[in-house]
Amino acid sequence: MNRRRVCVTGGAGFLGRFVVERLRRSGYDNIFVPRKAQFDLTRAADVRRMLDAARPDLLIHLAAVVGGIGANRAEPGRFFYENAIMGIELLEQARRTGVEKCVVAGTICGYPKHTPAPFREDDLWNGFPEETNAPYGIAKKALLVQCQAYRRQYGMNAVFLLPVNLYGPGDNFDPETSHVIPALIRKCVEARRSGAEEIVAWGDGSPTREFLYVEDAAEGFVQAAEKYDKPEPVNLGSGEEISIRELTEKVASACGFRGRIRWDPSKPNGQPRRKLNTERAWKEFGWRATTPLDEGLRRTVAWYER
Repeated sequence: MNRRRVCVTGGAGFLGRFVVERLRRSGYDNIFVPRKAQFDLTRAADVRRMLDAARPDLLIHLAAVVGGIGANRAEPGRFFYENAIMGIELLEQARRTGVEKCVVAGTICGYPKHTPAPFREDDLWNGFPEETNAPYGIAKKALLVQCQAYRRQYGMNAVFLLPVNLYGPGDNFDPETSHVIPALIRKCVEARRSGAEEIVAWGDGSPTREFLYVEDAAEGFVQAAEKYDKPEPVNLGSGEEISIRELTEKVASACGFRGRIRWDPSKPNGQPRRKLNTERAWKEFGWRATTPLDEGLRRTVAWYER
C-alpha cells in the first residue's frame, strides 16, 4: 500500500469521486476528503483546520464553484471570489504547513476568447477570456501564477492542470447549473419520455468544443501527481473537436429522441472554438485520453437513465 497521506478537495464531487477511486486502485490507503459542512475552504481558519486533520503529503485541489454559461452569467461575482479565494488560501496554508506536493485543477475557460486551435499552454496569456466565463477563468488562472510564484520563492512543488470540458456518469444534470452535455441529455430524455416533438438548444450550434470523459481526466490527475514536477501548466483533453450542432445530434440519437432540434440564437454561443493540444501531457507523464466521445456518451446516458 502507498503510505503517502492524500487530501482531495472536492473529492466527493463529480471528478473528485473518480480521482479518489483511481488513487485507491493505485494502493493509496490514507485519503482525506473534506466536506463543506465541516470545512468552508473560503475561510483561512477552516483551511488550516482541514490541513491539521488531513496532514497530507499530497494535496489535490479539485473543489470549485462551476456551472454552464447560464450559471456563469447569473453569478459572475460568486464564481470569481469563491474559486479564487479557495485556491489562494489553500496554497498559502499548504505552504505554511509544508505539504510536499500540490496538484491544482485549472480550467480552459482561462484561455483567450480567440485562441487559435489547438490551444497550446503558451497561449494562456495572449488575450482576455470569453466574456461569459471570464470571472471563473481568471480566478482559476490566478492560481497558476500563485503556483509558479510559490515555486520560485518557497520551492513549493505545485503543478497546474487544465482539463477540457468534462462529462460522464455522476455529472450535474441540474438544468440551472449544468454544462452542455448533461443539459442536453436531460432535455432529450425528458422530451422522449413526454412525447415532445422538439427541444430547444442554446445559440446557433456553430461553436466547437472538446470533451473529456471523467475517468480519463482522473487518470491524468493521478499520473501528474505521481510523475510531473514542473512549473509549466499542462492541458488534459481528448483531441476530438465537435460542433455543438453535431454534439446535440449525437446526444439526441444516444437518448433515442427523434424530434426536432430548434436553435435559439438569442442565447449566447460562448467561446467560438475549443480544442487542446495535449502533447505536453504525453511527453511529460505519458497520459493520453482513451475513451471515444460516442462511447462516453453511451455510458453517461445509461447512467442517467438507470
